[in-house]
This record gives sequence, C-alpha cells and structure tokens, in this order.
Amino acid sequence: MPESREYPSRPFVGVGVVVLKEENVLLIRRGRPPRLGEWSLPGGAQSVGETVKATACREVLEETGVSIQNPEFLEVVDSIIKDDDGRVKFHYTLIDYWANWESGTPEGADDAQHAEWVPFHKLGELGLWTKTVEVIEKARLLRNQSATP
Repeated sequence: MPESREYPSRPFVGVGVVVLKEENVLLIRRGRPPRLGEWSLPGGAQSVGETVKATACREVLEETGVSIQNPEFLEVVDSIIKDDDGRVKFHYTLIDYWANWESGTPEGADDAQHAEWVPFHKLGELGLWTKTVEVIEKARLLRNQSATP
C-alpha cells in the first residue's frame, strides 16, 4: 500500500519542468493538493526504477500532451507545507528541469485540470508561487545563454 503524501513520514521526490516555446512557458492548473487549482509547472512524482530525466519527460507528456527531449537540470527546491498547528502536511524535494517544446498541443490530463502556453509578460497575473517564477526566469536565462554562439 503506498504511503500517504499527506502528513508523510519522509519527503517525496517530485520532478517539475519549465517547458519553453518562443516567449511562452507551459503551465498547468493543479488537479490535486498541494496547491489544488493553482497554476504550476507540469511535473509529478518519480516512480521506482525511473530516472529523473525520464520522469520529467513522462510527466510533461501525461499532464499536458506536450513532448520534450533532453531536459536540462535547473535546481532543487524544497516544498514544505505545514498545517495550522505547525505539523508538516506535505514535504516534497522538487528537482526542476527546463526543456524546449518538441511537439504537441497543451491539454490538461492526469493530475492537471488545464494546461496552456502562457506569455512571460502575463506571469505576474497568475498568482504563481514565488519560487516557480524564479525557476522560470532562470530557465529563460539559461535558454538564451545556450542559444548565444
């Protein structure tokens, strides 16, 4: 029986991906807690026996119908959410990657209520978690640096 993600006895490994296409980023509306209904990066839990990069590609495809290849490491983020009594309700170690869009049209599926391309200039309107905005900006910078000869 799988361990509950709510009030866990250990952190869970999650993988998120900043998918870039021109001047847009792929975002989803979360279909499960934590942050149910909020805008977020596509991603999810790593499966036993699966590499982190394989998790990144699988989760983006499952949640959005978009394909990516060769995701690049971005950073590790701690997501620790406590309840009103100060107990840890959710604890994820998030490994974030970035990748360029390969193919597919976004459509919410699996854990995502909705998926769409969001222009960078509209990110401030969505109420994103501050850390999510930071990793998106870091991914844009890295993409631009890799495109410069």
